[in-house]
Amino acid sequence: MPARFRDYYETLSVSKTATQDEIRSAFRKLARKYHPDVAKDKKAAEEKFKEVNEAYEVLGDPEKRRKYDELGPGWEQGAPPPGRAGGWSSPQGGGGVEFEFGGTGFSDFFEQMFGTRRARGGDWEGFGGEGPGKGQDIESDLLVTLEEALHGSTRQISFRRGSVGKVETYTVRVPKGVREGQRIRLAGIGGAGSGGGTAGDLYLRVKYERHPDFEISGADLIHHAEVPAWAAVLGTEIAVPTLEGRARLKVPAGAQPGQRFRMGGKGLPSGGGSRGDIFVTLEITLPAGPVPESERLLWSQIASLHAGRTE
Repeated sequence: MPARFRDYYETLSVSKTATQDEIRSAFRKLARKYHPDVAKDKKAAEEKFKEVNEAYEVLGDPEKRRKYDELGPGWEQGAPPPGRAGGWSSPQGGGGVEFEFGGTGFSDFFEQMFGTRRARGGDWEGFGGEGPGKGQDIESDLLVTLEEALHGSTRQISFRRGSVGKVETYTVRVPKGVREGQRIRLAGIGGAGSGGGTAGDLYLRVKYERHPDFEISGADLIHHAEVPAWAAVLGTEIAVPTLEGRARLKVPAGAQPGQRFRMGGKGLPSGGGSRGDIFVTLEITLPAGPVPESERLLWSQIASLHAGRTE
């Protein structure tokens, strides 16, 4: 059964003609609002945060957005057939067996539309009379936070075979230092074997959750910090988010737009017990609207000082 259509534009409160910059800005605003670390109602915020993350996963990717826009509310007519998305086909044909997940971080709608959930492999010998055959392996995505990638965690996922099948619950260990694209294997949870053969396995592909404060580049994290123009001229100290809380960064006088500062060893695990870095890129902000009299005096003094240097 097709999952309920999700309006990602409504989730991010943007129009269908929104630019990528507008979509990115809307995501950051909502992600900061609903991030479980800052919200009062953490359970409700966590669910909302996942919805916002999924919406940005689609609308923030031009190719996924194009497909989403083309299919629209009538998406089920163009959704991938069983075996590529919402179900997997048995070796004998016959329509396949549907399967559903819970706790992976992605909705069934996302999984079915973009085909990230699928079955593969399988040993057909059991159907040819030459012995037992291994069941098909099943693959799906697992959304992992950057904090989980840094420290490791355990997760509970649910798995159901068919629309009326029994819900099975499993504990998944997310290892410390897990990388995006890495697969976590749960042995013997896939498709049933044939002729007495062993069951297939379940593989969960790790996908990093989008973070409102960071862009990811390998094991490095990139943070864009907004600094008032006067602070960039005079020098200041700013609070920078890290995966372990906020840290202080000194911005020297005369800092320029786009200037980068490195905070060593505060990124993601990079192997061998080491970690990547956080790179802070400065975005210099100017006053919006009329400048208060107190600030006008400061800007006048800066202008006078600059004029004296250039004479």
